[in-house]
Amino acid sequence: MTDLTTELRRVLDGRWAAIKQELRDDPDPERFAPPREELTMEQYRARVAEQVQHIAATGHPARGFPKEAGGNGDLGGSVTAFEMLGHADLSTMVKAGVHWGLFGGAVANLGTERHHAAYLPSIIDGTLPGCFAMTETGHGSDVQSLGTTATYDPDTDELVVHTPSPAARKDYIGGAARDGRMAAVFAQLVTGEQTHGVHCVLVPIRDESGAPMPGVTIGDCGAKAGLPGVDNGRLTFDHVRVPRTNLLDRYGDIDEHGTYSSPITNPTRRFFTMLGTLVRGRISVAGAAGAATRTALALAVTYAGHRRQFGPPQTQEEVLLLDYRTHQRKLLPALAKSYALQLAQNQLVSFMHDVQTAGEAVDEHDQRQLEARAAGLKAVSTAHATATIQACREACGGAGYLAVNRLPALKADTDVFTTFEGDNTVLLQLVAKGLLTDYRDAFGDLDTLGMVRFGARQFAGVVLERTAARGLVQRLVAAAPGRDSENGPTDRGWQLALVEDRERHLLETLALRLRKAGKPGADLFAVFNDCQDHVVEAARAHVDRLVLESFVAAIDGCEDTAAASMLGSVCDLYALSMIEADKGWYLEHGRITPARSKQVTAAVNDLCAQLRPHAQTLVDAFGIPGTWLATELTQTA
Repeated sequence: MTDLTTELRRVLDGRWAAIKQELRDDPDPERFAPPREELTMEQYRARVAEQVQHIAATGHPARGFPKEAGGNGDLGGSVTAFEMLGHADLSTMVKAGVHWGLFGGAVANLGTERHHAAYLPSIIDGTLPGCFAMTETGHGSDVQSLGTTATYDPDTDELVVHTPSPAARKDYIGGAARDGRMAAVFAQLVTGEQTHGVHCVLVPIRDESGAPMPGVTIGDCGAKAGLPGVDNGRLTFDHVRVPRTNLLDRYGDIDEHGTYSSPITNPTRRFFTMLGTLVRGRISVAGAAGAATRTALALAVTYAGHRRQFGPPQTQEEVLLLDYRTHQRKLLPALAKSYALQLAQNQLVSFMHDVQTAGEAVDEHDQRQLEARAAGLKAVSTAHATATIQACREACGGAGYLAVNRLPALKADTDVFTTFEGDNTVLLQLVAKGLLTDYRDAFGDLDTLGMVRFGARQFAGVVLERTAARGLVQRLVAAAPGRDSENGPTDRGWQLALVEDRERHLLETLALRLRKAGKPGADLFAVFNDCQDHVVEAARAHVDRLVLESFVAAIDGCEDTAAASMLGSVCDLYALSMIEADKGWYLEHGRITPARSKQVTAAVNDLCAQLRPHAQTLVDAFGIPGTWLATELTQTA
């Protein structure tokens, strides 16, 4: 490994580099490598269940839980470890994430001391396999409208969990079909004649022998497009009774007299506060998507560095695939974006750790920022995974279609990432809602009509909140050359100013469009529906800016001159590829001239040529264990 590779890896590894290196140094790296032979669905599920038990034995899962609950409180380290698993078998990563991240996270974050003492030790050591039963056949992203009910029975001091209709069946539940013994069930909590909104109740679904509990019907979702080792199932409850104390009661409780109470009186605010504590799952999905994408790029770039095809006239030697500009264009901008997203992910994980370990001192504004950034980065990272893994498959031709070379599995396994832990379109709308200035001062109403009303009161002059290298970015933007300046498109200030200007314009014009809702007789839903494309673009522009600023911050913090210079070129390629993709917008809105637009395209080509000799170094810096990359694509002989 060269010094440059080492320094680049140091920057990419970030705050929890030691944990990444610990996993790389596993004495038995084959343990988590994807299977080398074809397995039946049952064989694959059994293999993954065994791997999860091995993870439990290592003690790593304790990182994700508070010290007072038997963990060690290293939340950022926990997310980082799961991200590294994304380079290996994604079925194992998802199965582990469902058990410790979602099921365990629900108990840790929504429960109180009695739940922690009763359940967390056996969750941490893997002896109580659990699942996270939120999604229903009729409701996925719209969690507030779930149909499952949990009704308090004062005569027996129990909660009665029930599935009132086929649409309320819990569906796609990881861990339910084969291994789960308890489910964190999200249901409408009812006392007397009053409904208190969605709360979480712990419901045993299997006994010690593995048989379904009375009143619980368990189905198997069967084969899926990917993630064959994850036992997704369906759960239906027929008046299943559990003790009242199985209600996870941090944000809502029922006492022995049947009286409901909550520290948060506003039901909408209570609901979103509850969901906000579960943000780690969304961050982990973004991290795993990034890991899978980097794996695909490492395979495709390595293959393109030794595979030859065609050649110049009157020559005997064929040309390496990576020497073709079209091939560089296919892989290198995606590689640059993967660097950018990794650095943004590092910053997000660090922010999450600091916010969630602050305890009662947590700032509400920081919590809202965390949720919005997690939603935006998850949407952008998973969309990038889908597009890039497909590009890598095509870049490897027929070899990329062979199962032995991992790309088909990576493509299939990550396809659902754009859907679970929040549909990407819905998440981007959530980001946009948070960007409307008045929302920050009127937290609580997150439905469509609330968003429109906030927008109707919004005023122009959006103030952008920076999250990385604030002073540096402000200085660069302030010194940015004008539209027709002689400074080339690789001027960092110009790049930052252009991306920032796009976000600001989209936000201001979105607010102006939503003002129509203030007119007498306006159809609020129609106003919002007409603006949905604008909403999503504004959110994406916001995420683009944050990711670019994270890259700038990482370069500024890099102490090695050669690595900083290399990162600067990669950042240029990321920024200019992003600007090139949106150059129609920039031209239409007079932000760049046709001449500058051509310069951007030329600069992207030049940067591809400049980075081509370093492509292998750039993917080697990802630090993916060689055992996990051992395919025909990486064989040079």
